[in-house]
Amino acid sequence: MKKNKAKVTPGMVIIYVFLCVMAVIYLAPLIWVFLVSFKTNVEIFNNPFGTPEVIQLGNYIVAWTAGKLGSATLNSAIVCGITLVLTMVIGSMAAFAIGRLRWKLANAALVYFLLGMMIPVHCVLIPLFTRFAKMNLSNSLVGIIIPYLTFSLPVTIYIMVGFFKSVPDELLESACIDGCSIYQMFRKICLPLSRTGLFVTGLMTFVANWNELLLAMVFISDDNKKTLPVSLSKFVGPYNTNYSQMFAAIVIAILPTIIVYCAFSNQIVDGLTAGAVKG
Repeated sequence: MKKNKAKVTPGMVIIYVFLCVMAVIYLAPLIWVFLVSFKTNVEIFNNPFGTPEVIQLGNYIVAWTAGKLGSATLNSAIVCGITLVLTMVIGSMAAFAIGRLRWKLANAALVYFLLGMMIPVHCVLIPLFTRFAKMNLSNSLVGIIIPYLTFSLPVTIYIMVGFFKSVPDELLESACIDGCSIYQMFRKICLPLSRTGLFVTGLMTFVANWNELLLAMVFISDDNKKTLPVSLSKFVGPYNTNYSQMFAAIVIAILPTIIVYCAFSNQIVDGLTAGAVKG
């Protein structure tokens, strides 16, 4: 029997060409940054788009030591890790209460949390700085964990409410008849069925906080407590910029996000697809 071959239509060709062009647009800057990180400053200016003549591994060594990227990476990992855990716990619990429990102010609570998505961080920067200064929270990691958590919760709650609402009512009713409490329904039924939403919101929270610069630059002045994005600014001076070391530091900074994307790519796609269907 002859195998059925998929017909290639003009629409499919256009879609594949478009996807190839978008892949080049997104990957070309990353590849260029990676190649430039192995060059000298002179080579960057003379041949910016060519391959390095001699691979300069010393750029990474100097960037790691001079920029204090070791302590900065540790600070970013601590801040993002704590923020991620708190956001997932508090956000999922609030979303479950809004999406599955029946109470009069559920919609009002959702609107209240969504208002946080409409407030730019620049509007609350000065009030937060003065308040944290009075509370002795400035120049500390706790002082940036709190606003990170605050600005991460609205998106997490908004996405997780949709996932929790998609859980079949019959399943929760059967669990309730069998003697399952609210906490058990949340922990043993709703969370496992909504794990794709947790992957998506967790990744969004991690990447947003890992790359955040403004709050960390304003609230942290101690070099030993600065996060990774703030440490990258050390390589840019008013009169001189060490581009080779700066690009090496950028590669070190973006590696964790690339690793996370590669490790959880399947879960991310599943979560986005499920969210699109639910919407």
